[in-house]
Amino acid sequence: MVQVMTDHAAPCCVPAPAAGALAAEDAAQLAARFKALADPNRVRLLSLVAAGESGEACVCDLTEPLQLGQPTVSHHLKILVDAGLLAREKRGVWSYYSVLPAALEDLAGALRGFGAVPPALGKDAS
Repeated sequence: MVQVMTDHAAPCCVPAPAAGALAAEDAAQLAARFKALADPNRVRLLSLVAAGESGEACVCDLTEPLQLGQPTVSHHLKILVDAGLLAREKRGVWSYYSVLPAALEDLAGALRGFGAVPPALGKDAS
């Protein structure tokens, strides 16, 4: 009979240091933003707003390019606003939306930190 001796006081594995890892709250906020972008219509909305000459767009400007009704576009815009990717400014009965550049930089920075952004999508791409 072979006896295996083990030291139960010694840990099996030593956890890797968490330096540079996201805090739980930061990860939750980042996940909410990525979840908001997990729909192709919302990605298109974000790009349409960002590409606008004035840097902003009204719902009425966004329904035709997406071929969606105003209530659907408004719903998608609300999700993007709630995720902190777009700002909304009410002017009379209309709401105008603009991209929050810092939020997009946070997303890109997080991906760069994970080492997952292909060079063509990174900041230094030409």
